[in-house]
Amino acid sequence: MLPSFVADMARSVGLSTVMRAAGVVTRLLPIPQPTMLVGPGASGRLGQAVNDFGHHKILIVTDAVITRLGLMEPMTTALRAGGTAFIVFDAITPDAPLPLIEQGIALFEAEGCDALIAFGGGSAMDAAKAIALSVTNHKHPRQLVGYFKGRRAPAPLYAVPTTAGTGSEVTVAAVVSDPVNNRKLVIADTRIVPRMAALDPSLMVGLPAPITAATGMDALTHAIEAFVGHWGTAFTDRMALSAVGMIFENLPLVFANGHDLAAREKMALASTYAGQAFTRANVGYVHAIAHQLGGLYHTPHGLANAIMLPHVLQFLRPAIEDKLAVLAVRAGVGQADEPEAVLAQKFLDAVDAMNARLGIPRQLDALREADIPALAKAACWEADTNYPVPRYMSQAVCEGVIRQALPVQAAAATRAPARKKPAATQAPTKKARAKKAATPVSAPQDTPELVAN
Repeated sequence: MLPSFVADMARSVGLSTVMRAAGVVTRLLPIPQPTMLVGPGASGRLGQAVNDFGHHKILIVTDAVITRLGLMEPMTTALRAGGTAFIVFDAITPDAPLPLIEQGIALFEAEGCDALIAFGGGSAMDAAKAIALSVTNHKHPRQLVGYFKGRRAPAPLYAVPTTAGTGSEVTVAAVVSDPVNNRKLVIADTRIVPRMAALDPSLMVGLPAPITAATGMDALTHAIEAFVGHWGTAFTDRMALSAVGMIFENLPLVFANGHDLAAREKMALASTYAGQAFTRANVGYVHAIAHQLGGLYHTPHGLANAIMLPHVLQFLRPAIEDKLAVLAVRAGVGQADEPEAVLAQKFLDAVDAMNARLGIPRQLDALREADIPALAKAACWEADTNYPVPRYMSQAVCEGVIRQALPVQAAAATRAPARKKPAATQAPTKKARAKKAATPVSAPQDTPELVAN
C-alpha cells in the first residue's frame, strides 16, 4: 500500500509541475477569435457575409435532421442570392465517426470545394474542422490526432451552431470518434477556429428539452473545469464566471420554454464564453471520463459530462474550495460574506439541484462494473497527459468516482459480497468441538474505504 501511495504522490507532484509549465506556454499561443454575428436571423447574415469572400464552392457539413427541418434555408437562400455555389453533406451523426469524415473529405475534393460551413451541433462542427485540416494537408484525420499535426492551414471554415453547449465555434479542438476501437480522438490546432460564426437563437427554439438540458450542462462543465484548473488567466476566468452566471439563470428558462428567444440567445453566448475559456484554460477529469463513456457506450457527450460533474467536483473539493465559493456567488446561490466552506457546499448542492431540475439521471444505465478499470485507466491517461487538473486521481480513485455512476442494481451487486453456498458437513467430533471452543473469536473487521490522496 505504501509504495503505491508514494508512487501516486510522486506522479501527482511531477505531473502538476509539468502541467503548470505547459500552462505558461499556452498563455503565449495566439488563438484567433471568429467574427461573431449574434441574434435572430444571424445565420442568414452569415450567408450574406460569406458571399463577399469569393469562394468557388462551399461544402456545408451538417446532419439529416437539420436538412429535414429546413433550418439552413435562410443561410442557403442568402448564398444563392449572392451567387455562391455550395453542396450539402448531411451524413454526420453523433460523435463525428471517422468513416463519415472520410466521405466528407472525398466529397469536398470531388466537388472542387474551397471552403466549409459547419451547421449543427458539436459533431457537425468537429467533423468540418477535421475535413478542413485534412484536405489542405492531404492527410487522413487519424494522422492529425494530437497537437499541431498539420503543416498547412485548414481550408476556410465558418460555423453556425444549433445547440448551446459545445462552444466549438471558438475552440481549437475537434473531437472525432473511432468506431472500430470505440475511442474518442482529439485534433488540436489553433488554426481550426472558424473565421466567422453565427449565434442564431431562432435555430434553437425547436430543440427537445433533453437536448437543451444536456448541451447546457456541457457548457457549464466547460466553464467550471476551465475555472478550477491551473491554466486559467484573467480573461478565461472572466469568460468562465460569466458563463456560469448566465447558465444558472437561463438554462432552467429554456428547458421550461424553448421558445424564449432572449434566454436562448443568452445560452448561446454563455456556450461561446465557456468555449473561449476552456480553449485556452482546458478541461479536466469530467471530460476525460466522459470521452471514455462516449467512446465505449456512445453516451451523448453533454449527458456524460452532466452525470460525472457532481462526482468529480466532490473529489476535487479539498483543492478547489475557494474557487467553488466564487462559483457559488456567481451562480447566485450564495452571498460573498458567507464562509468559504458553506459557499462551496452550496455550489455543489446547486449543481445537483440543476441536474435534478433538468431530469439528468444520477446513474448511467449503460455503465458496467467490468468496464470500469479500463475506463479509469484511459481517463487517467487522458487527464495526466493533457489537462491541468487541480488534484490528481490514481486509477483506483478514478474507478471509485466512475463507480458512483453505476446503475443502482449493478452498484448494489458490486457492494454486496458474494455469498458462498454452504458445503454439506458432518456433525463435528468431540475433539473438534473442544478445539473450536478453545479458539478465541475476533471481532469482524470493516473493509477499509478507498481514500483519495
